Amino acid sequence: MQDYSSDPLVGTLVDGRYLIQSRLARGGMSTVYVATDRRLERDVALKVLHPHMAGDPQFLDRLGREAKAAARLSHPHVVGVLDQGEDDRVAYLVMEYIRGHTLRDVLKDKGALPPRLALALIDPVVEGLGAAHDAGLIHRDIKPENVLIADDGRIKLGDFGLARAISTTTSTGALIGTVAYLSPELVLGRQADARSDIYSVGIMLYEMITGRQPFDGEVPIQVAYQHVNSTVGAPSALVPGLAGEIDELVQWCTANDPDKRPVDGNALLSELRHIRTNLSDAELDLQPPGARPALPVVPPAPSPPARRPGAAPDPRTVEGATEVIGARQQPTEFISRGSNPTTVMSAAPRHPGYGPLSAPDEAPYPGGQFDQGQFHQGPGSAVPASKRAQRKQDRDEEKARQKAAATPVRSLRDGSPRRRGLLWILVLVVAALLAGGAGWFFGMGPGSPGTIPELANKTVAEAQQLLRTAGFQSTTKDVFDDGVAPGLVVGSEPAAGEVIRKFQPVSLAVSKGPELFPLPELTGKSLDEAKTALNGAGMALGQIAETFDESAPAGTVLAQAPRRGNPVRHGTPVDLTVSKGPQPIPVPDVRGQEQGDAVKAIDAAGLKAVVAPETVFDRTVPKGSVVAQDPASGNLTKGGTVTLTVSKGPKLVQVPSFIGKQASEAQKALEQLGFKVKIDDILGGFFGTVRAQDPVNKSVPEGSTITLTVV
Repeated sequence: MQDYSSDPLVGTLVDGRYLIQSRLARGGMSTVYVATDRRLERDVALKVLHPHMAGDPQFLDRLGREAKAAARLSHPHVVGVLDQGEDDRVAYLVMEYIRGHTLRDVLKDKGALPPRLALALIDPVVEGLGAAHDAGLIHRDIKPENVLIADDGRIKLGDFGLARAISTTTSTGALIGTVAYLSPELVLGRQADARSDIYSVGIMLYEMITGRQPFDGEVPIQVAYQHVNSTVGAPSALVPGLAGEIDELVQWCTANDPDKRPVDGNALLSELRHIRTNLSDAELDLQPPGARPALPVVPPAPSPPARRPGAAPDPRTVEGATEVIGARQQPTEFISRGSNPTTVMSAAPRHPGYGPLSAPDEAPYPGGQFDQGQFHQGPGSAVPASKRAQRKQDRDEEKARQKAAATPVRSLRDGSPRRRGLLWILVLVVAALLAGGAGWFFGMGPGSPGTIPELANKTVAEAQQLLRTAGFQSTTKDVFDDGVAPGLVVGSEPAAGEVIRKFQPVSLAVSKGPELFPLPELTGKSLDEAKTALNGAGMALGQIAETFDESAPAGTVLAQAPRRGNPVRHGTPVDLTVSKGPQPIPVPDVRGQEQGDAVKAIDAAGLKAVVAPETVFDRTVPKGSVVAQDPASGNLTKGGTVTLTVSKGPKLVQVPSFIGKQASEAQKALEQLGFKVKIDDILGGFFGTVRAQDPVNKSVPEGSTITLTVV
């Protein structure tokens, strides 16, 4: 990690949230820092735009929209865009901070890669790109520097959104991207889409397999010209023995016509994985040639400008200072279109913790222009025009020598006319034989057409005989089938009725009978759980029977038919017996019964009688009989408890004497004591006085009848 103490932003807090720790790299449009998100307490990569970009409202508006679109993309193989904004000082973009290295570092270290490693590294890149294409995002700058490989092995594609935001707001018609990987339509200024990213992936895969890029040139405009006017060659030309499928994959991706490429990352991913699955180990582990091809020569960067007096030293110019990020490789370039001299500027350097900046640095290439097929350098050119013209002339002469060496010095026309006549006769005879043989082969022989007969539900011997009679050879394969008996033919490939050449093989599918599957254990599960298990096993739900069960809760499966483990066909109905819970028992009414009889009646019903320890007085229920029970009615389950309250009989009350007192007074007092009163009038009870009382002055049961004789 680089740390520039002279950077004024190091140690400052951006937007009240991001504390800048150190500077990673600086480019022509932005500077990338390692910052700490104080709100979430994590390290992030903070890309701060330079003032000349941050001061453009149109660019900031576009950048905000692109950042929001990229932030909605959440994928394990895409560097996440976490935030975007601006405060009084800076406009910034916050991205996921990845500790590790880039694919460029891998290529720099290993050179050409075996197909197995190359396909394994490109797979997550294409997967992430496919997710981006599904979300409507186009990268526009696919290159090894933007493929980040974390220390823990994760592979992520970085720098979504910024290149598109820059290219759609520039007023100079500049072309944004890395020239070595630019698609022809981008070079020509046409609309980019997902297929433009696919082209760049194809170029990158070519480089991974061969160790070099398909096009090179002294200046980027020459490479761009080749993208438009040349075709990417087969990688096997540099890696002998390379599988033809990989050649086809690379050339499919790098077709000049976008309509002839995969439509998006997902279409490419499907074919890529198909190839990885079907190649042999020998093809996947093919070792490329030992000598690593030389990388294109990058002209040296111009000398840094002189430092103003009193200014802080630039780390690039201080002797012994750590470089920003090593040597430049495959920078993102801006190539202006038009008749004016073309200016090419190198992109920002890369960093192992984040990857490359999508921004130009100081231009390492001098200006120049393309005119009538020859590139003329402007003033200050690194290679004089005369020397380049000499190189071109040398190359043309070498091609002419090679062409001359490939041309025969003698012709079959030389020699005697008789020899030429015999030769022509021989040629005509051979041609006639070939024509006759071809006519027989395709008219009556193995190449003649034939119709596949109907073979279903026939034995293998019968089907093979029918095919032999029709002129076909057959093979067999066993398949499960629910509708065809074992040993009989289910069908053929090609199917019955199709017309094919007789030399083409016919495959017979022979039934092994229905495929059987073991039933899962359903007893003890709830009814809903049993239904889910049946669906998962591909079985059907049969009839459901309900029964009372004293131990299983209601809704529990008690039994299944067929039972667990029996092999059955998919779709077999399974009958279930489901518990309704314990059976309810009506509570018998034993009130008024003698205690022993009441207990026996409750026990006989399957319930349990409990006698309350306290007895109560009751004027109507005899002593020892049940005066109350709880519950008195309703239902209980087996073993439920019924509490019985036993009567002590009526309460004894002392009867006072009311003789000589008025009858009305005596009646009222006796009724208050709980007695019933009977009045016997003598002589009409004229005086209303109690003459006699029965009983009197003794204890009798509460509620007894007291007789008063009134005169």
